[in-house]
Amino acid sequence: MHIERRLSLSFKEFFESSKAGGIVLIACTLISLALANSSFGPAWLGLWQHHVAGLSIEHWVNDALMAVFFLLIGLELKRELVNGELSDLRNAMLPMLAAVGGIAVPALIHFGLNGGTPTQAGVGIPMATDIAFALGVLALLGSRVPASLKIFLTALAVMDDLGAIIVIALFYTSELSFLYLAGALGVFAVMLALNRVLRVMALLPFLLGGALMWFLMLKSGVHATIAGVLLAFAIPYSSREDDAASPSHRLEHILHKPVTFLILPVFALANTGIVIGAGWATDLLSANSLGILAGLVLGKPVGIFLFSFGAVALGLCRLPLDLAWRHVVGAGLLGGIGFTMSIFITNLAFTGAGATINASKMAILAASLAAGVAGFTWLKLWGAPLASDRDTDTLDYMLDDEAPDSAR
Repeated sequence: MHIERRLSLSFKEFFESSKAGGIVLIACTLISLALANSSFGPAWLGLWQHHVAGLSIEHWVNDALMAVFFLLIGLELKRELVNGELSDLRNAMLPMLAAVGGIAVPALIHFGLNGGTPTQAGVGIPMATDIAFALGVLALLGSRVPASLKIFLTALAVMDDLGAIIVIALFYTSELSFLYLAGALGVFAVMLALNRVLRVMALLPFLLGGALMWFLMLKSGVHATIAGVLLAFAIPYSSREDDAASPSHRLEHILHKPVTFLILPVFALANTGIVIGAGWATDLLSANSLGILAGLVLGKPVGIFLFSFGAVALGLCRLPLDLAWRHVVGAGLLGGIGFTMSIFITNLAFTGAGATINASKMAILAASLAAGVAGFTWLKLWGAPLASDRDTDTLDYMLDDEAPDSAR
């Protein structure tokens, strides 16, 4: 079986949409930056602060629309866990440990520079990877990189975002209302019962329950986007790959294009209106900005590579047969593209601190640009599949004792 046949239709659709989606995100970011620094700046920035139904437009974007984005992330994570790269422990071990390194090292770098200061809360900012941008850059390289690198980076980014979601739930929670939280978890339990006990296969009851759970989560103080992830795990899923009758598969297919071409671009428009003042270069030298820059540009590739190398050296796993360590370096560099998730965490970490948020976003944009260019350049120069593309008809990781030493 050739390697490409192992890529599910859902994976291919997600991966290919990332290429165009990344271009749209870049365009929206440039538009927002240009408007924010033009004579229309005050009007543009003020637009997102207009209130609708009790919340600002920016709030609706960051709490409601992004809950849909987190729903898609949850659906993709569940697919990977059930019948994707993370369904087999030996396959999952490498991207899982790589993600741990990609989370821990950047966080330690930021904490080392900001521990005990008012900007310590930004420790979560360089932990995140933007799936759409990272895969979009990789998609530009096409067949010039091994197919298993696409799967590795996807699994890595999904696990990375899961880590970011856990951090958001645990550490970026405002005043907690146990009553509303209990209500949200109660709705989640009912939806699980609809799935596991009553075997309900219609999407509507889950979508209505998800909307109610989102409202209760919003009132609880836990960030409302967590409801999107919980909803993803409540919706019925078929273990048969790309089963058209599966509600989870159907919803994932429905959400791909709206999330890629509407929700994430609107998020970029709402959150990248950064006013570039005269002291922007000085702001990049602050401890917080340096923590973000160093965490994403250096911490990500170092953490991903070292944890991957350590796992292989300890015999926990091996590289896929068509990957070399230079490919892992390239994936690590692309992991430094924080963008959406990093900006999202910035808004949670520094609520109300406009100057700090502005400087943090500037550092995120600079770091993501540097990481994207570095990753693309590295893989274009040194990311070609192994000379013989040997045994690319298998993606068996790790515990295959017959794999040649040179594939390690």
